[in-house]
Parts: sequence; structure tokens; C-alpha cells
Amino acid sequence: MPGSHPNSHSEKYYSQMLIGFVSIIGFVLITFYSIFELKKDKPWYFWALVAGFLLIAGIYFCLSAFVHKIKSDFNRRAKQREQHKTFMTDN
Repeated sequence: MPGSHPNSHSEKYYSQMLIGFVSIIGFVLITFYSIFELKKDKPWYFWALVAGFLLIAGIYFCLSAFVHKIKSDFNRRAKQREQHKTFMTDN
């Protein structure tokens, strides 16, 4: 139900930004693990696939968080404008 919770976009912003950062940090950790710890003769495809997935997921969640931040700001400004209109009408 859109607009049912006044801070829903703000909450989604923080949760998705956290997921995005954790995914990107996981990407970096797996990349460094595969560079420095894996033997050269072992197949690297699995770790490359996991690292790629984490990078794409991190970018997706960070961009989604950015969209929710914009929506949260728009909703906050619309609410402030509505309160200002109500205040001006009452006076």
C-alpha cells in the first residue's frame, strides 16, 4: 500500500544501502582472497562468479537505495508544503 508508512522510503534507503555496502565489501574480500590465497592451478571460475554476483548486487542495492532516498526527500518536501499551505489557510 503506497504511502501507508511515512518513513518507508527512508527505512528502505538505509536497509538497501547497508546491503549494497556489505555486498561490495564482500566482493572486495573475495577478490583479494582469490588473488592471494588460491593456488594458481585451482579453478577460479567459482570465485569469479561469486565476486561478480556480489559486485552487481552491491551496485543494484546502492542504486535502489539512492532512488528511495530521492523518494523520501520528495515525500518530506511535499509534506512540508502541505503543512505550510494548511498553516497559511488557518491564519
